[in-house]
Amino acid sequence: MRVEIWSDIACPWCYVGKARFEKALGEFPHRDDVEVVHRSFELDPGRAKDDIQPVLSMLTRKYGMSQAQAEAGEDNLGAQAAAEGLPYRTRGRDHGGTLDMHRLLHFAREKGRQVELLDLLYKANFAEERSVFGDDERLLELAGAAGLDTDAARAVLADPDAYAAEVREDQREAAELGARGVPFFVLDRAYGVSGAQPAEVFTRALTQAWEARPRLTTVEGGAEVCGPDGCAVPQT
Repeated sequence: MRVEIWSDIACPWCYVGKARFEKALGEFPHRDDVEVVHRSFELDPGRAKDDIQPVLSMLTRKYGMSQAQAEAGEDNLGAQAAAEGLPYRTRGRDHGGTLDMHRLLHFAREKGRQVELLDLLYKANFAEERSVFGDDERLLELAGAAGLDTDAARAVLADPDAYAAEVREDQREAAELGARGVPFFVLDRAYGVSGAQPAEVFTRALTQAWEARPRLTTVEGGAEVCGPDGCAVPQT
C-alpha cells in the first residue's frame, strides 16, 4: 500500500501531522508493507527567495490577526508539538518561500535520503535559531547532514530549473485530488485524510485502506504449472 503526503516545510501542522501519522504507522500491523512518499506543496508559490519576514508579522498581515492572537496561536502550536515530542520555537522564527527546499527534497528522493532531509528541514525551521530561508549554505549543511553529496546539492540549488517541474507536478496532482491545504494524506489513491488529525484517525484510515485493497482473483484452468516441487509433466 502506498501513502502519499503533501506538505510544506513552512507548515507547522505538517510538522505535527507527520509525527501523528508516524505514530499510527508504527503501530499498524502491516507497516512493513506500506510505502510512504512525500510530495511537494508550496504555501506561498511564487514567493521571492529574498522575501523573508518574521512568522508573527506574517500572521498579522496575511490573516489580519492582532499581535496577541498571533502569539497565542504560536503558543498553541508549541503545545501541540510538545505533545508529540517535537521541539518548537514559538518566537523568533522566520517565514519565506520553500521552492528550493522542495527541489532539494526531490533530489534527495532520487538518492534515497528524502525522509532524512525532510526531518532535518522541519527541525531546523521549527526548533533551531538559524533561519532556513534565503540561505543556500544553511540548506547545503542540512543536505550534507542528511547524507547527500553537497557539491551535487549545490548544483541543484544553482540551477533554478532543477526539479522545478517535479515540484509543479506534485502541486498539480494535489489540486486534482482536491487538496485545499496541507498536510494532505492520500492512501492508495482511494482515501484522503486532510489535516494534522489525531493518530487514531490515521489508524482507522490505514486499516480501512488496507482492507479495501483489491484482491487478485485467480482463474484455475487445469493447465500445467511449475512450483517448489518441480513442474507438472503430462502423462502419456
